[in-house]
Amino acid sequence: MKYLLKLNLCIAFIPLIAIIVSGCSKCNDDIQNSLNGKTSAVFNSSKNYGTMTDQDGNVYKTITIGTQTWMAENLRTTKYNDGTAIPNVTDSIAWAALTTGAFCNYKNTTNDVFIATYGRLYNWYAVNSGKLSPAGWHIPTMDEFNILSAYLGNGSVAGGKMKETGTTHWNYYNQNIGATNESGFTALPSGGRLDIYSMSRYEFKDLETNNYLWSATSYTVSSTICHILNSYDVISYFTTYNRAFGLSVRLIKN
Repeated sequence: MKYLLKLNLCIAFIPLIAIIVSGCSKCNDDIQNSLNGKTSAVFNSSKNYGTMTDQDGNVYKTITIGTQTWMAENLRTTKYNDGTAIPNVTDSIAWAALTTGAFCNYKNTTNDVFIATYGRLYNWYAVNSGKLSPAGWHIPTMDEFNILSAYLGNGSVAGGKMKETGTTHWNYYNQNIGATNESGFTALPSGGRLDIYSMSRYEFKDLETNNYLWSATSYTVSSTICHILNSYDVISYFTTYNRAFGLSVRLIKN
């Protein structure tokens, strides 16, 4: 009789453990989903993504491509890695006059899903501060972008292998030419804060059509090399932009 009582107690206890474990797992999932910002990006379901966390507590997917590990989402931190706040500068005239680090959101949106999906835009002064990346990560150089491009077949085809598929985000006349995202990089057309006709008014443009990413490689005393993808072809290429531009950031692991 005592044996049966002990057995019944054990059987009753097992579901309780399962409930506790399941509850803890759900809590962890809820925390992860909350920190991940509810991005609407479409990742490559055949890839094994890792994660990294920035100084704001945002959690990002990461992807290993060849010998490199990249963020698979655009950076959206509002703090430097020493804990100080990065100024959020919304006015276009004030942005044009900056010689220090700043960020903004595309069209100054406050929509959490939009920000989680496309990330934030940073000027070069924030990128060059040496404090934008969490420990173990850094701003990629042009050479590191070239290594990625070469691994994917070269710049004439790499763009298609880096772009998120479909036209939910990339949308050039309802097209996203050649996009396969076979690399898992999941590049998005986050646009930028760009100087319109050299009028020193930095306006938001090219959402849905262009992905601009800062590199750590300078070109002149006033310009820096950035990496570009677009919705209307499969190439991966570089150009030089004024350091006051607001562009997206993808970090690479040390």
